[in-house]
Amino acid sequence: MSKENSLFRYDDALWPNVWAFLYVIVGYFAGFGLILSGAVWLNLLGIVWLGHAMVIAAYLIHEVAHQSLFRHKKHNQWLGEILLWITGSSYSNFDDISHKHNRHHSDRADIVSFDFRPHLAKHPHFLTLLKGLEWVYIPALEIVMHTLVIILPFIKSSRKKRRPRIVLVLILRVAFFWVLASISIDVLWLYPLAYLLFLTVMRFMDVHQHTYDVFETLDQKRGPEARLRDAEFEAHNTYSNLLSIEYPWLNLLVLNFCYHNIHHSHQLQPWYRLPKLHAQKYGSDEQQVLTFKHLIKSFHRYRIPRVLNGDPVNLRVKDNEGETFIGVDGVSFLTAH
Repeated sequence: MSKENSLFRYDDALWPNVWAFLYVIVGYFAGFGLILSGAVWLNLLGIVWLGHAMVIAAYLIHEVAHQSLFRHKKHNQWLGEILLWITGSSYSNFDDISHKHNRHHSDRADIVSFDFRPHLAKHPHFLTLLKGLEWVYIPALEIVMHTLVIILPFIKSSRKKRRPRIVLVLILRVAFFWVLASISIDVLWLYPLAYLLFLTVMRFMDVHQHTYDVFETLDQKRGPEARLRDAEFEAHNTYSNLLSIEYPWLNLLVLNFCYHNIHHSHQLQPWYRLPKLHAQKYGSDEQQVLTFKHLIKSFHRYRIPRVLNGDPVNLRVKDNEGETFIGVDGVSFLTAH
């Protein structure tokens, strides 16, 4: 097969992606099978496996959003739409997800159409509820972000064209879980546990990767101010939050999404090449690397302040090994609002 007619963008893409696809498919269906079973230990295994299958599916969405997986745009789009259903994010279409994430790269900022922070500050009772849930490690703010994807098109006229899709997806997902609940009513609380696990992993990987400004400009054209943030700014305000430096295979648990600096400088490079590219470019230089053992402390310590936090750009996050780096919530590429 000629290179022009090959399915994948890169010649070495077949087996890494086949294994990733298989893991997602098997994990998704087996995970549901396990949580529908009667044994508690199988339920627990199903929660973890289903949650992690959704994590890998989400990072494959990230790949196809960058067109780094398949050669042709339509193939990336088709897979993206399928994976959005698996991750429970199908209320947005793939083009919205791709557009938001690529604006994040081109504008070198976190771009949204609705910044929740000033609004939350005006509703102290709701804010107290959110903080209480976050204190017990329930990713309440992430749930709000996913809920806003459903609600905003019925509030903002600029997003009203998304209403028919949202209604259709709601009907189909209610029908899907109705069928599953007829097999085992426990799915109605076991699946949410798997989804909360999924959201927690996604959040942990997001909150410490940038010290970027948040701009409410997603529904607008890219402004001239974005040109003021150059590649040097991007590199200085982007961090690779590796799960492990000593055992790089552990980073496959998040499909190498943690090699974030090299991803930003080589956006078309696929996930399985990032460790080697990171080593070639940065070597032993760990100036922009933050490690799990420090970030997990920060993730725990600042889970309440993070609700309204927005770190300033050029923050010296390496001071105290990153333990004073609060991070920012609500910037997931899966919430296209």
